[in-house]
Amino acid sequence: MEEIKNFVDNIHNEAYKNAYSAPLIRAESLIMQGGREEESLDGLWNFSVDLYDNCLRAKWFLEEGTNEEGRAVPLDYAFDDWETVPVPGVFNLAKPEYFYYEGPAVYSRRFSYGSRGNERVFIRFGAVAGEARVFLNGCFLGVHRGGSTPFCVEATESLKEGADNRLIVVADGTRHQADVPSLNTDWFPYGGIYRSVTLVRLPEVFIQDMKVRLSGRREREITVEAVAAGSISPDYNAFFEIPEIGVCEIMDFGPDGTGRLKLKVPELELWSPENPRLYNARLTLYDGENRASDRISDRVGFRTIETAGRSIRLNGRPLFLRGVCLHEDSRDHGKAVTKEEIREAFRLAREMNCNFVRLAHYPHTEWAARLADEEGLLLWEEIPVYWWIDFGNPDTFEQAKSQLSEMMKRDANRASVIIWSVGNENPDTDERYRFMADLAEYARRSDPSRLISAACLVDTVNLRIADRLETHLDVIGLNEYYGWYDPDYTKLSTILEQSAPEKPVIISEFGADGAFEAEEAEAGTGTKEKNDNSARRVRGTVKEQEEIYENQIAVFRRIPYIQGTTPWILFDFRTPKRLGKYQKGYNIKGLITEDRSRKKPAFYLMQNYYEEVLEHECGYDQTSE
Repeated sequence: MEEIKNFVDNIHNEAYKNAYSAPLIRAESLIMQGGREEESLDGLWNFSVDLYDNCLRAKWFLEEGTNEEGRAVPLDYAFDDWETVPVPGVFNLAKPEYFYYEGPAVYSRRFSYGSRGNERVFIRFGAVAGEARVFLNGCFLGVHRGGSTPFCVEATESLKEGADNRLIVVADGTRHQADVPSLNTDWFPYGGIYRSVTLVRLPEVFIQDMKVRLSGRREREITVEAVAAGSISPDYNAFFEIPEIGVCEIMDFGPDGTGRLKLKVPELELWSPENPRLYNARLTLYDGENRASDRISDRVGFRTIETAGRSIRLNGRPLFLRGVCLHEDSRDHGKAVTKEEIREAFRLAREMNCNFVRLAHYPHTEWAARLADEEGLLLWEEIPVYWWIDFGNPDTFEQAKSQLSEMMKRDANRASVIIWSVGNENPDTDERYRFMADLAEYARRSDPSRLISAACLVDTVNLRIADRLETHLDVIGLNEYYGWYDPDYTKLSTILEQSAPEKPVIISEFGADGAFEAEEAEAGTGTKEKNDNSARRVRGTVKEQEEIYENQIAVFRRIPYIQGTTPWILFDFRTPKRLGKYQKGYNIKGLITEDRSRKKPAFYLMQNYYEEVLEHECGYDQTSE
């Protein structure tokens, strides 16, 4: 190869990202929080957009102020003098000029560290939009792909004593065809470090994960699985406890660091929406000298979820999922929703008589499932295998599998989560079938305690429910918008009446735009003008939305295999795809306005329908298990 004598790496090297492609931070490195004390790194971080990716190209993270000859060189950055933005938070809302920015952005902050002896230290990120490259004191720690799931990276060897530890994160929201999600979505692409960042101190041998679940409903048997990290020796063991009911059992670990228990606990109360009973599960690790070296804890509910023919059964009882879809979005905080905003969303869902929420279309914050556990709401969680993905690309599959693994690992102990979904509205091609079938079977092997689903499209040619993926699903999700995108309601009746699924079906999306402004505009149009030219009728009024819901509900009542509905969607939410007169950058299919202040008439229709369903369910003499 010809030597280039005037080659300048930071301006001529277009393969610069190759140096930052590994190590890849995967689900295997995720550490369960489990009640451990963590040091928050939240707060104001120095920040700048980095349109040309110069932090990586020019290696700003090294902070080299002199050249090889010891002479001062000019710097194109000033980490400590940059503006500040809050973490957690989305940078799009920090300034108007950042609103639509999706490229690389650089976050920096200093923090103090004082060693406490033999310890391993990790940095945990709740989520960073897009790709995240993490640098500590000039060392590249790794890259994480997937903007909605948590990850941990070890910092032990790169830390230094004192207050001058520099943490840099390059958060790159650039979209690519091979990514999950891909180029085309229908939600706002918020960017930045939008969930919490913490420093986690652990002993040299520690408990990395603990899963606790009900494995036998009638006999009240629970299964406990744990993983220890580090050089664990045969003289290590652990005590598993549920203090409220007097459980205390020894768990031994194998040479691979895994431990497993099965316990009969006859006095266990089962978790349900009516009785969201949670227990304190605790696992304490003891070293060879019988000293407690690590402890992990969690608030856990115990329940079973299964299907029987066309019915869904929670703790052995038939269950109709009275649900609604929800995006992770708020007017004031974007994707960085607060606990208070989650509680408010759940309260409004409860007001609508919901017992179920579909968290669309990516893993929401871990606090969603934790609060749902406490409040007794059932959840559908999914990964953003959304619309068109590069289904034939092995790397795309690995991204999807990694995000699925991180979501499942994070929420393994959440009783509220009853469905893992592997995708939404994908075309039924051969490559897509293999891609999603493999994901579904991976989820089933990894977690047999939950149902597997996907939100599928109808067969619009033959007018029936037909998707090859159904054979790999426990519950069929069906998205349809008859009355809105297709105004012919008779097609919906035909589809549902011509279909004979052997599994329960959830109508996972239906609905229509509903704008109060459009209603007011239509009201201002003269009656004669409307009659003379009906084509000029204003679309997307709250009245039209209400009519569509009325027609949809009338059809649902007639179809016995429908075991749940989740209308699209609880709140209006931001999306760059919707730029109509009344949309103004929002999907306005919400049952409540984007500021959460005003309920639309369709909200009350669903409220009444769910009350009717609930009364019907209560009319049965349902015996306990």
